[in-house]
Amino acid sequence: MLQVTNSPFGQEQVELLNRLLPTLTEGQKIWLSGYLAAAYQQVAVQTGSPAAAQGAQAASAPAAAREATVLFGSQTGNSQKLAKKLAGKLQENGLQVALSSMIDFKPNALKKVENLFIIVSTHGEGDPPDNAISFHDYLHSKRAPQLNGMSFSVLALGDTSYEFFCKTGRDFDQRLEELGAARIAPRIDCDVDFEDAAGQWMASVLAALGSSAAGSAASASAAAGAVSADSEPSAEYTRSNPYPATVLDNLNLNGRGSDRETRHLEISIEGSGIRYEPGDSVGIYPQNHPRLVDELIEAMAWQPDESVPLPKSPERRPLREALANHFEITVLTPPLIEQLAALAPDSGLNGLLVPGKEQELRAYCKGRDLLDLAQDYDLKGITAEAFVARLRKLPPRLYSIASSAKAFPDEVHLTIRKVHYEHLGRVRYGVCSTFVSERLEPGQQLPLFVQDNPYFKLPADPDTPIIMIGPGTGVAPFRAFLGEREELGAEGKTWLFYGDQHFASDFLYQVEWQRWLKDGVLTRMDVAFSRDTEQKVYVQHRMLEHSRDLYEWLQEGAVVYVCGDEKKMAHDVHATLLAILMREGGLNEEDAAAYLFKMQQEKRYQRDVY
Repeated sequence: MLQVTNSPFGQEQVELLNRLLPTLTEGQKIWLSGYLAAAYQQVAVQTGSPAAAQGAQAASAPAAAREATVLFGSQTGNSQKLAKKLAGKLQENGLQVALSSMIDFKPNALKKVENLFIIVSTHGEGDPPDNAISFHDYLHSKRAPQLNGMSFSVLALGDTSYEFFCKTGRDFDQRLEELGAARIAPRIDCDVDFEDAAGQWMASVLAALGSSAAGSAASASAAAGAVSADSEPSAEYTRSNPYPATVLDNLNLNGRGSDRETRHLEISIEGSGIRYEPGDSVGIYPQNHPRLVDELIEAMAWQPDESVPLPKSPERRPLREALANHFEITVLTPPLIEQLAALAPDSGLNGLLVPGKEQELRAYCKGRDLLDLAQDYDLKGITAEAFVARLRKLPPRLYSIASSAKAFPDEVHLTIRKVHYEHLGRVRYGVCSTFVSERLEPGQQLPLFVQDNPYFKLPADPDTPIIMIGPGTGVAPFRAFLGEREELGAEGKTWLFYGDQHFASDFLYQVEWQRWLKDGVLTRMDVAFSRDTEQKVYVQHRMLEHSRDLYEWLQEGAVVYVCGDEKKMAHDVHATLLAILMREGGLNEEDAAAYLFKMQQEKRYQRDVY
């Protein structure tokens, strides 16, 4: 859905377009995309705007525009998949395409690039993904060259529930313009449900590159159709076509007395054709908590059985079913509040949108859901149909796979910790984790798909030593790693750093680690149980205690893997690695950082953090 924050349109325009676009057929969308691209080029030529004319010239001269470079920055693989798709479409349209991750691209080649297409996600609180950091830093440094001869376009991936939505893509878009490059197609910012927006961006790129100097809407439409007509094979299960897998088992891994609940899910994928590797993730579609759904319906004075349309679909469902299974109702974002304020101008919501009070707005959104909003601002006048039309689709939740397909054929295992806490006088629930822990039984079906993660993979050489750092549920992929190495008969050394709260009740997969230690699959394991000692001890403390051994493993070529919390743990572990390189290797801070960066380039330092 278009929003003021992810498009160049005003509020009234966004509302009109959001009413129009769902009614269009695929053919109408293709025609409109080509028409607008051609019209843009005609205006650029007629007005004589230097930047626009340069973009129009690049877009309207296919004989000259024979080269394109597609760069991606990706933490989980989505940007890479989209980049590969765009590269394929550009090649089909006669261009020679160079496809590369940002970390592998040589910055000094930038001046030679004719058409640059950037697809990049935003990680954490506005940060570039790991493999985009160096290129982002270079482009924003004084070493970056002028790019007056370049045409470009940016596709930004993000999540509107974060304050710095699509910031990395916006950074690249703004910086390329500052350096003199001309946009060949406007930037599009994608929310978590990115497929349609990404397809529209690709269509606009191809339409611009494929149009003639006269601005032929027909040829633009044909180019756009190359993307719009492209669909996933029906046999391939994807985010938009999940597989209805059967739950085999659902166990609580925590012992008696623990204040935590961590579920171990075993799921059958027999007969699906689904393949995965250790390091990949599974996306699962959960259900909203029925109590929250009922309380929201009551607060808004709706009828639970009234019919409403599903997101981006002509299908309709009873309201209660739609809110439970299809709409995001636990996350508030400024764009959503903007849209609801327009529907209820007398509710007082506009008071949250006063210019200069953006931080207060973010503070209100944090930790609150749609029920809070309905109760705080008495939104009863909004109809259910108008309300749900402003909601985004319930996104899947991604979890690291905790099994090796070689060890467990036709199964996939997940490790999910229940999130529940009290806030503002009401118990809050993690949508997926509570669904899994309270309402998912063996025999039930669970819609899922595999999310390939090319940046978190075991080394090709099974004799390479590996160091795995994964506190809490971050240990999940390392269960898959060791299961894979056991099946392969790998000889490489393995070292696991694991931490949680209590040894007696929170030692996830303890029996399996002990068996692997006994059998030699796991060479070494160091644990940190933070609540068992007077002073809290975490995995980074254990790393420092064994800094000499850890440094020797690094010198032997060990690959380091980190999985878990990005905000605190991953930063602390990174700082600890720097400290170890300085202490044991005699490096200064700058050289230690360069050492870790080289490890990243060589895929010897990989992170799966969230």
